[in-house]
Amino acid sequence: MFDATTILAYKGKNCSVIGGDGQVTLGNCIMKGNATKIRTLYHGKILSGFAGSTADAFTLFDMFERILENRKGDLMKSVIDFSKEWRKDKYLRRLEAMMIVLDRSHIFILSGTGDVVEPEDGVIAAIGSGGNYAISAARALYKFTSIEEETLVKESLQIAGNICIYTNTNIKTLVLKDKTEESKQ
Repeated sequence: MFDATTILAYKGKNCSVIGGDGQVTLGNCIMKGNATKIRTLYHGKILSGFAGSTADAFTLFDMFERILENRKGDLMKSVIDFSKEWRKDKYLRRLEAMMIVLDRSHIFILSGTGDVVEPEDGVIAAIGSGGNYAISAARALYKFTSIEEETLVKESLQIAGNICIYTNTNIKTLVLKDKTEESKQ
């Protein structure tokens, strides 16, 4: 596997949140500290983030966006089609990147081998070198506190950034709210 970033996603009661650190590492050198590795897809209805090779991740984002458009934003059908295409293509199977994608109903990890994994709890997922630190912190905060979703993601990534040498604390987040929540504000 590769040493890379940390991405954490949380599908909470009120909103879905994805966050990532800003560190780009090449070997044992920090190349950049303020990169953006999260983005919205399909007209802002899907949140996504990547860990791994930047060039490989952009290839995967482009491919996934095309499939999302063809499936009219249906995340479940899109991840299945994406996985099938990823496994069939010999070039894509060599890409060193992973993705998390989520909306208000689903959350998935798309692995570098074309696997689609829905987290056991269906709520929290993490990828990257600091992923285990971030998900441990997120699960503890989820279980023992009642903090709001975006704060949970930021604090968990902060903890990972203080432990993992491939993760920094330059954290960015994206939030996806329910349509009913958006209209209340």
